Amino acid sequence: MAQTQTLSKNQKIILDIIEKAKEPLKAYSILFNVQKKGIKAPLQVYRALAKLIKLGKIHKVESRNAFVACQNSNCEISKATAFSICETCEKVTEISDQKLSKYLKNFHDKTGMIYKKYNLEFYGLCTTCKRS
Repeated sequence: MAQTQTLSKNQKIILDIIEKAKEPLKAYSILFNVQKKGIKAPLQVYRALAKLIKLGKIHKVESRNAFVACQNSNCEISKATAFSICETCEKVTEISDQKLSKYLKNFHDKTGMIYKKYNLEFYGLCTTCKRS
C-alpha cells in the first residue's frame, strides 16, 4: 500500500496541479503552472515528482514523458503501472485489474528474470472515439 507520509509544501502544490489536470502533464508544464506559487527551479519540480511517484500518488506515462494522478485508491504499487491510451484523443486511463496485477507480480521471462518495475501502455480507441 502507498506509504502514509506528510507531503511537503511543494509536493502538495504539484500533486494538486496534477490531480486537477484533464491530461498528463509534462514537468515543464508543471513548472510553468507552479511558478506563481514560489516553485521556480526545475529541480524542485523533479524532486517533488520523484517523491510523489515513490509514494504512489502519481504515475509517469513513459511514452508521453508526462505525469498523471493515481486514480486507483487501492493502488499498491508505485513501480508497476498500466495505462490505456486512446490513439485518437490521447486520453490516458490508469488500468486497475486484479488478474493483470497478480499475473505480472509473479511474471518472469524464460531467462528467469524477475521484474521489479514495469510500465505497460495499451493503445486503442476509447468508447467515445469508437463511436465517431
